Amino acid sequence: MTLLYSEVEEELRAAVRDLLADRLPPAAVLARAESVSPYDADLWKALARDIGAAGLLIPEELGGADATAREAAVVLEELGRAVTPVPFLTSAVLATRVLLDAGTGAARELLTALASGETTAALAVSFATSPYAPGGGSGGVTAEGGTLTGRVTSVAGADAADVLVVPASGALYAVDAAAATVETVVSLDVTRPISTVTFAGAEARQISADLAPLRAALEFGAGLLASEQLGVAEWCLTTTVAYVKERHQFARPVGSFQALKHRMADLWLEIVQARAAARNAADALASGVEAATAVAVAQAWCGAVAVHAAEECVQLHGGIGMTWEHPVHLYLKRAKADEIALGTPGDHRDALASLADIPGPPPTAGPA
Repeated sequence: MTLLYSEVEEELRAAVRDLLADRLPPAAVLARAESVSPYDADLWKALARDIGAAGLLIPEELGGADATAREAAVVLEELGRAVTPVPFLTSAVLATRVLLDAGTGAARELLTALASGETTAALAVSFATSPYAPGGGSGGVTAEGGTLTGRVTSVAGADAADVLVVPASGALYAVDAAAATVETVVSLDVTRPISTVTFAGAEARQISADLAPLRAALEFGAGLLASEQLGVAEWCLTTTVAYVKERHQFARPVGSFQALKHRMADLWLEIVQARAAARNAADALASGVEAATAVAVAQAWCGAVAVHAAEECVQLHGGIGMTWEHPVHLYLKRAKADEIALGTPGDHRDALASLADIPGPPPTAGPA
């Protein structure tokens, strides 16, 4: 096992970074965040067509690139670094992983459509669902006679999806998004909208007879989400260091003050540790060796680091950091939303304690 990036991974990173620098400068992200729909369909098509991001995890025989979690993690780092409003995590990671694990003919048919990027999918569960939740957080939708009825709240990526993958009555179904009512609601992270999805007798086709692929996909997504959080944290640190070098007070760069040097050094150390945890999770998911432990470690650490980095970025930018004109507020919102997505750090710490067979603290005696 190596946590270092391979030559292929570095080439993939360079391709994604160059495309985002050309198509999505910070001003464009800000403009989209203030528009009716932040989703950038043209950028998503470019990522799918020029880089093959949409089918990165899909086997070659189905039109994909047959890559691993390591390559997907590199893409997520760069997408997090630019708070990119595309459905890579929701479609090319979460929904794709469910379909891969389902392995049925219907699932493979959908994977072929997803590989080109012309079709996108979303997993119709709350984005806050923990991998450790009973039943994978399914519920709220029932299946009867080939149709689905019910409602799911806080679904990420549904506004951009053509197909919804829905857990219902102990099985998994695929539903055309046009057959459901998708209502986008106010979200903290404006670059990744969430929606309430309602089914009223929507026609569905079964893609799995059980929910086993759902939990595996949630764990897989949580592990790779750590790489997105790493990208957010790295942008915040890089941008803050550059700013404190240029900002002057008392005829000196504010970055020359010892107190700020210490804060930047402490943050750098946290991010180095986050990179190790995120890379370990990606490698474990790619190899299948102790993946559950690696995912729990990564999410227990990386979520808080991304939030801390964004908070420091806002504060050390001073007045400009508090304005809508600077993009840092988008990073703080993404970091806070990601911290509770796919399980909170506390959920993952509890899971890690169980995996490591570490007993919890004894119950505290109540008042006499």
